[in-house]
Amino acid sequence: MHRHSQLAIIGGGPAGLRAAEVAATAGLQVTLYDGKPSVGRKFLVAGKGGLNLTHGEPLGSFITRYSGPDMPGDLWGGLITDFDPNALRAWASGLGVETFQATSGRIYPQALKAAPLLRRWIERLRSLGVCFEMKHRWTSLRPGAPHQFGFENGSTATADAVICALGGGSWAKTGSDGAWIPLFQNLGITCHPLTPANCGWEHEWPADILAAVEGKPLKNIHVRAGDARAIGELILTRYGLEGGAIYQLGSVLRAMSEPAISIDFKPTFTEPQLCAKMESVRRDFLLEAQTRWKLGEAASAILSRTSWPDAATLAREVKNCRILLTRPRPLDEAISSAGGISWKEINSALMLKKIPGIFVAGEMVDWEAPTGGYLMQGCFATATRAAKSAVAWHKKAI
Repeated sequence: MHRHSQLAIIGGGPAGLRAAEVAATAGLQVTLYDGKPSVGRKFLVAGKGGLNLTHGEPLGSFITRYSGPDMPGDLWGGLITDFDPNALRAWASGLGVETFQATSGRIYPQALKAAPLLRRWIERLRSLGVCFEMKHRWTSLRPGAPHQFGFENGSTATADAVICALGGGSWAKTGSDGAWIPLFQNLGITCHPLTPANCGWEHEWPADILAAVEGKPLKNIHVRAGDARAIGELILTRYGLEGGAIYQLGSVLRAMSEPAISIDFKPTFTEPQLCAKMESVRRDFLLEAQTRWKLGEAASAILSRTSWPDAATLAREVKNCRILLTRPRPLDEAISSAGGISWKEINSALMLKKIPGIFVAGEMVDWEAPTGGYLMQGCFATATRAAKSAVAWHKKAI
């Protein structure tokens, strides 16, 4: 088999599907290739938790959620402005899927499911003439005019322009396994190793603590790593800690020679205020604090690792409880990954500087963001930019 397309898209996740939609709507003849039997597998996995599409916070703070080495400082301001959370919500509505904003600011489909949206999305893409080639695992690329690439099944294809949207390295069973990195390195493209982001971190809890509170949450806490602070929740697990608060600190923790976090269990109170609530207490300080300070089960269990001679010492620990961490959980367990194609290799159109006509989008580029809708928004925004750029490049080339 050999197929020629005006635009080939390699990767059928959210970024690849969005790129196909934008380019096909603009009139390009698009073929989308994916190594799995069906598209959107990681999209469906993400939807098991309710499909957090985006977030409702103001754009000024929204764009600060994205980070990555050598990333242009003004990049995300333009990317998100070009396709912002309101645009994503309008896009979903156009597919007949209405959304709502939760009290957390996170935005979800009303049905809290990914499958109905994906099904309608694929129907739209087919109506736009997008050709789907499944079970086509990409194995080679020979740049040129046109670009020629091959697949594991022995077939080949050519295209005037290519958008690669192969994902990061988490959830390998969905096809997002990072196997594309050597292919790009062989083309002279600098790629940073894929590492786990938005993942749990390991800490060896005493057996008695784990038996009492495994799976219990630490709510309404502030967590610090170095100079960075995160607000949210943590969950004690058999291997350490999970939760949004530690996900937000992943890049800082990875850069620390001895990773550790400091938890403020009662961020709305100062140490003197906590002590004032205990002024009549002369013993059993932790037991009394559970009532007077309203400490939860998990916090109390962590604090029970030692005895407390007075309220002031306990208050100091409650405001700054340091927990040493050993390492992040394995990459395949992570919600997302950091690393990928270096920003130095890409121009503002998301085209590879060394290979004109090859564009990249989504998690395969070296950026990361916390959970909360920022990851999905980032995939949609980069795909929109890459597709618009590919359309413009193709029109100029012809």
